[in-house]
Amino acid sequence: MNGEECKENAAGLQPERIQKILSAYGVASRRNAEKMIIDGRVSINGVQATLGQSAKSGIDIISVDGVPLAEKNEFVYLMLNKPCGYITTVKDTRGRKTVMELITGINGRVYPVGRLDKDSEGLLIFTNDGGFANSIMHPSFDKQKTYEVEVSGDVQNALKLLKLPVSIDDYTVQAHSVELSDINNGGGTLRISISEGRNRQIRKMCWVCGVSVKSLKRISIGPLKLGELKSGQWRHLTDEEVSALG
Repeated sequence: MNGEECKENAAGLQPERIQKILSAYGVASRRNAEKMIIDGRVSINGVQATLGQSAKSGIDIISVDGVPLAEKNEFVYLMLNKPCGYITTVKDTRGRKTVMELITGINGRVYPVGRLDKDSEGLLIFTNDGGFANSIMHPSFDKQKTYEVEVSGDVQNALKLLKLPVSIDDYTVQAHSVELSDINNGGGTLRISISEGRNRQIRKMCWVCGVSVKSLKRISIGPLKLGELKSGQWRHLTDEEVSALG
């Protein structure tokens, strides 16, 4: 038995499908990881991976877009105040600006947790910890997300309707809470908290309730608040913030 075989046996590691490893590291869902493999973005020990191939996490060097996966003990947790005009994706084939362009100068590779659409701004979390990401995104963990939403239209009537179950895209959603922060002749500002995170959910809820969204900003996720972080800037989460979110 050679030295490499001894190392593998001592580690007790069994080969796993690459998409499963990528998902465990928080790179992408298994389905999206399969697409990354098909697109030629994944390599094992410097050789382009193929769909269905297995590897040993911690022994084989698995890279995405040329960047090796972080070790399990090298988890990174960040928050960004996303500006408008950036899309929440790691890579865009249409050449649009992505939030990854704003996350520079860190060790390791991170990915956005959930998303904010191009025209929305505010709190966005990044990590390479798949379990942590799932605890934020999955509705069963009930991580409330709060938004400040400037709208035009009959804001008083919308305030009443938004507190009720709302039907959008053939499913029913309901805000956890809705408050009126400000009112003016043309509309006002609402503070809306939800536990789900369906595509453009807040905008669709407002439209169904008779108001149009002029601006949308996420100000908190669970106990984590955006605070005074300036637009386009990011910072590491504290250990206390990570523990509170996880």
